[in-house]
Amino acid sequence: MRFISRLSLLAALFGAIAGAPSARAGQADGRLDIYWIDVEGGAATLVVTPAGESLLFDTGNPGRRDPERIFQTATGVAGLTKIDHLITTHYHGDHYGGAATLAQILPIGHVHDNGLFEGIRERPDQEYLDFKAERRSVLSPGDAIELEPRPEGNALRVRFRCLAARQQIAPLVEGEGQDNPHCAAATVKPIDISDNANSIVSLLTFGRFEFFDAGDLTWNVEHDLVCPTNRVGVVDVYQVSHHGLDSSNNPVLVQALQPTVAVMNNGVTKGCEPYTFATLKETPSIEAIYQLHRNRREDGHNNTADEFIANQEEACQAGYIKLSVDPTGETYTVSIPGTGHEATYRTK
Repeated sequence: MRFISRLSLLAALFGAIAGAPSARAGQADGRLDIYWIDVEGGAATLVVTPAGESLLFDTGNPGRRDPERIFQTATGVAGLTKIDHLITTHYHGDHYGGAATLAQILPIGHVHDNGLFEGIRERPDQEYLDFKAERRSVLSPGDAIELEPRPEGNALRVRFRCLAARQQIAPLVEGEGQDNPHCAAATVKPIDISDNANSIVSLLTFGRFEFFDAGDLTWNVEHDLVCPTNRVGVVDVYQVSHHGLDSSNNPVLVQALQPTVAVMNNGVTKGCEPYTFATLKETPSIEAIYQLHRNRREDGHNNTADEFIANQEEACQAGYIKLSVDPTGETYTVSIPGTGHEATYRTK
């Protein structure tokens, strides 16, 4: 009953926000904003375009905590009144579990996911399949999501492309792709039969800025994405795959992408594993590694510098990480509002 009452309160708060006469988020300053919301080692990455359109990659864990955190960031910080696009990267509870509850308190427009494909081993639950949304579509390699231009018409466009899904990779576009010299040192791991390997891989671009999110994609499919040909190119920001687990973050992928910034949605004891952390540290292009949480396991030396960690304590305040791309697409600023950290980087 307390849960129902709290959802009712949030729904009422949403109604008040929706009725307020204000411009859509993003329109005021022409920036592209990305928020990494703390869902305790799950995933929930919110993108708000300069036109005020929103894309949410994953919805965290089941229960009320993660949907409420997403709601608070989306409405209270980003000024949204709905989620226009929900991209569910794969069917593990820490990525899709909050969707049905979130849909009760914040309208969801278009859901993009893997559907119920042939050979599926791990199905989403019925709540996920039945929650209210305006539309549902299956994302396939090479698909794009059409996003609104900024009303003024002279701003950079935000573009979304699906690079891989269900272990299938988008065909090369003529004139794109380069040989990857790092493939010569590649290693292979046992075949991953979990749904992690089916993760949707996304590339979001805004002018020269490029952001890569592969959900929990695992080692061998990461290899196929960039070997023998790098089908992605170089990016500015790499969302560290699979919370920083060593079954993902193949060095041939990370080195091919040459990111400047890496952001890890790890938990207190989840992710930030030794091999991944070493890979990030040893990638010459990476200037900063951000973590949602301090790794508080015994191998706590595998942590970035304190200033790049959003939540230091186990009983944390759910601090988020924000990235904001300049309207020109020339620079982007990463900040941790809870600690006051802020740093600006140039796009490639």
